[in-house]
Amino acid sequence: MSLKKAGFLIVVILLIDQISKLYIKTHFSLGEEIEVFDWFKILFVENEGMAWGTKIPGEYGKLALTLFRLAAIVGIGYWLWDSVKKGGSRILIVSIALIFAGAFGNIIDSVFYGVIFNDSYGQVASFLPEAGGYSSLFHGKVVDMLYFPLWKGYLPEWMPFWGGKYFTFFEPVFNIADSAISVGVVMLLFFNKRAFPKEKKSEDKLD
Repeated sequence: MSLKKAGFLIVVILLIDQISKLYIKTHFSLGEEIEVFDWFKILFVENEGMAWGTKIPGEYGKLALTLFRLAAIVGIGYWLWDSVKKGGSRILIVSIALIFAGAFGNIIDSVFYGVIFNDSYGQVASFLPEAGGYSSLFHGKVVDMLYFPLWKGYLPEWMPFWGGKYFTFFEPVFNIADSAISVGVVMLLFFNKRAFPKEKKSEDKLD
């Protein structure tokens, strides 16, 4: 697979990701939701940290996280370029491209959204507000909106630790970029042998 085709895939994912985020940010207030099905809702939340809302504590925690993501993007980008250059398998290149696109999509939020939007608390945010954004460069929040509460209910009492507690599966809210990363990682795990084929050693001919 050529770098041009991988780049096209990345651009398509980035466009879908950013268009969906821009729409949610400029049409929903924080916490607003639309029920599509019982098991699927559009729910606007903002993620200040990593997966599952995990944060790095401290004054510079958010900045450190964003800089780490930028460094990771560079590393993933090099991995993609190197894999294409070395004639890597299609599965490998598509997987890396998906991971790169997803990581890049969330980086855009982290770097720019704090500057180009005002906050969404009790209101629909404005794009490029006159009064300025809700934060500074590198301190933006990632926009999430895809929510799949496939099952809700109380767990059986006999279950250790969580017995009798109310549980929702699947509780995390995510976005297109997160989905791309997840699909890329799953492809690498499930198609590992096809992604990283071992070179066949030529057998020595007997005289």
